[in-house]
Amino acid sequence: MLRYKNTSEILKKIKQIEIKTSNIVNNLFLGQYSSIFKGQGMEFSEVREYEFGDDIRNIDWNVTSRVGKPYIKRYIEEREINVVIAIDMSMSMKFGTIDKFKIEIAAEIAAILAFSAIKNNDKVGLLIFTDKVEKYIVPAKGKQNILRIIREILFFNPTSKKTNISIGLRYLTDILKRKSIIFFLSDFDNKKNINVNYASPIENIINIPFSYEKEISMLNKKHDLINICILDHFEKTLPKIGYVAMRDNETGEIIEFNTNNKIFRENMKLFFDKYNKVFKKFTLRNALKFIELETDENYIKPILNFFKMRQ
Repeated sequence: MLRYKNTSEILKKIKQIEIKTSNIVNNLFLGQYSSIFKGQGMEFSEVREYEFGDDIRNIDWNVTSRVGKPYIKRYIEEREINVVIAIDMSMSMKFGTIDKFKIEIAAEIAAILAFSAIKNNDKVGLLIFTDKVEKYIVPAKGKQNILRIIREILFFNPTSKKTNISIGLRYLTDILKRKSIIFFLSDFDNKKNINVNYASPIENIINIPFSYEKEISMLNKKHDLINICILDHFEKTLPKIGYVAMRDNETGEIIEFNTNNKIFRENMKLFFDKYNKVFKKFTLRNALKFIELETDENYIKPILNFFKMRQ
């Protein structure tokens, strides 16, 4: 949870995000969103008497046999879409070294996507998870629903500090019966599963265990899953600032290292380069859609580029 002194500060923060994201949606995103996320099929409208030129495959044989003359089924495009924004609310998302925490970036992105969705007449829901399901808001329409979602992302106080991405993925697979668009925002931190001593030479990283691979593959097959990975620049490139003591936000463990040490820095770079290659293979073999962002970069361009690629 991000802390503010009083209710007026909370409302001010929400209003700032609303104004900022609304301008972005109106000027940049709405056309892209509407052209990409269309209805998920056709839904039944009515039956009417057959007319010359109608497709005989649409004949309703039950009605035809009952009334003694041919009737056909008419369909209309199923315009309304369910959009679910899933947010990793573990303590690793409460990290940022430049201007904003990862969770603040996630809130702004979620607001842009949510405002785009309601302008497209879609329903928007929210899942907040850590290593458990913390909160679920059923998809609904309206500006008040969007403001509630933004408020929850910014000020929700989770009961756990830890992460289990599988939990969030599995919950969505179980609860969403209708095909939906899912924006899954997390730092997708899987490196905690790797036992690496950064101060010593790193062996070839070949089989990194992605503990959530089964769940993310299953959800991706059932729905339109768009993963948004938010990282901080400090997590990838350490500045030369001497000895540093860092606390793991989830476990409380303190790690000390010397950022001026050349071997340490080279091993860090080697590790991240190899990890990124393995992560890329993981996304390809599961046909996953990923947008990668950093807290010190403008997140608008990468998202717009992704939308344009889908057209």
